[in-house]
Amino acid sequence: MSENEIKLKEAQVRASIREKLVQSGEKQRLKELLAERLSECGWRDNLKENCKNAIKNKGLDKITVEELVAEVTPTGRATVPEKVKAELLQHIKDFLSTQM
Repeated sequence: MSENEIKLKEAQVRASIREKLVQSGEKQRLKELLAERLSECGWRDNLKENCKNAIKNKGLDKITVEELVAEVTPTGRATVPEKVKAELLQHIKDFLSTQM
């Protein structure tokens, strides 16, 4: 199998998984679980504070939503606790094990 064929197959598998998650309602449940866990651990409060600081530094009238998102997204993604990532991944694995 060529590298391109492997990438195509992986993309097809990801699309299939995504479709199953959406159709079953599991994607929405996972999003709710993620929001709950991020709130519980203080991640959301930290992200809000980062947003406030970015707005304060650039000025409310001088920063767009797109610029704000671009500025805080890398930090936001990097600071999601490993425990939260692991729990979400386990839920996805459990879901897939019942679907395959």
